[in-house]
Amino acid sequence: MSLLWEQHCCLPLTSAADLGELDRYRRPGGSYVSVNVGYAPHGYDEVVALLADWRPRIGADERFVLAAGLADLDTARDTGRVAVAFDLEDSGPLDGRLDRVREFYDLGVRTMLPSYNNRNAAGGGCLDETDEGLTAYGRDLIREMNAVGMVADGSHCGARTALDISDVTTKPMIYSHSCMRALWDHPRNITDEQARACAATGGVIGITGIGIFLGPNDASVDAFVRHVDYAVELVGPEHVGLSTDFSFDFEDANAAIRDNPELFPDWFTRWGPINFTPPEGLFAVEAALRDRGYPADAVAAILGGNFRRVAAACWT
Repeated sequence: MSLLWEQHCCLPLTSAADLGELDRYRRPGGSYVSVNVGYAPHGYDEVVALLADWRPRIGADERFVLAAGLADLDTARDTGRVAVAFDLEDSGPLDGRLDRVREFYDLGVRTMLPSYNNRNAAGGGCLDETDEGLTAYGRDLIREMNAVGMVADGSHCGARTALDISDVTTKPMIYSHSCMRALWDHPRNITDEQARACAATGGVIGITGIGIFLGPNDASVDAFVRHVDYAVELVGPEHVGLSTDFSFDFEDANAAIRDNPELFPDWFTRWGPINFTPPEGLFAVEAALRDRGYPADAVAAILGGNFRRVAAACWT
């Protein structure tokens, strides 16, 4: 079996989180999971404290391997464990200090978004009425991420900001968890132009399993695969991946979305509680791709090989 790469999922952002839930991604071909450790509301101290709690717990759990490099993915595969690293959904915890990119990388953060939904010091968000693109600081941030080995992520960014990432980066960029706007016109989804620019860097678009991004709160396998099909037709199977954005505390996540309209306006709440694709849904998507006649090498690439290629090009 081929590698499964989950580029973004969400545990409760507390020390009480049940890290054992990540074992749901286990498969014989090997699994890698990137777990979110903070987004726009979180500061430096909160993120560092969470990593200080989670890292030793994951490292001591015989089901998991902390992934510092690609060799750890092979170790996880060969020993039947799940490789785990982390991502940040906003650059705010840096507090404008580029040296913290290296600090977070050393703590296992392998992917970061410059901005989350709304404009910050680095650039614009997908919910801004006007997106002026990456700031001078944001451009320096992408260059520092390239130098350190951290993958630049355009999900949640405004379209102009995300296109600027494609222009500035010298390494492959990704959209860790985004769907295709041509199929469903949601501001969190990406345009064909964004997808092509990402692919031109050697990057990957991670189609996500959030119902309100796939359609009118439709988290079905058919809806998921429809976006995969479109992206493959647009940029080729070598630039498409899978990423559920699953919240293991989805009831609390829905409450947070409902109660924070400044971060999650009507675009997120108009369909009621959001439907999510669970980890097991990725196996159903894999089966659906095979049933649709995708070649075995394309399925393996989409399931995990493409994101691993990006890691090989970026991680240091």
